[in-house]
Amino acid sequence: QVQLVESGGGLVQAGGSLRLSCSASGRTFSSYAMGWFRQAPGKEREFVAGISRSVSVTYYADSVKGRFTISRDNAKNTMYLQMNSLKPEDTAVYSCAAKLTGAIARSQYEYNYWGQGTQVTVSS
Repeated sequence: QVQLVESGGGLVQAGGSLRLSCSASGRTFSSYAMGWFRQAPGKEREFVAGISRSVSVTYYADSVKGRFTISRDNAKNTMYLQMNSLKPEDTAVYSCAAKLTGAIARSQYEYNYWGQGTQVTVSS
């Protein structure tokens, strides 16, 4: 069983930055494809960014390209989401997810394990 714990959320002004972290249990973190998703009130959960088992392949939703950067440190069993130039529409609960097999996917249903989520609120 994989356990994921997010941290780093908070309240920031528009144009500000936050770095989210996702710490994973287990000794095979490097074998997981990982992703970040977010869900705002009244909306479905949406894909934000994904990263391959190595750090060589990443994928971003169009809405965050150029502003967010996903990365991972396999030695620390940790994934990160650096969020710059934040906008009010980025306000949501952000969750990390682990995909035990296969490549990066945009569908939440392809992921096996989820963290509890961390709130990001961007004020205008």
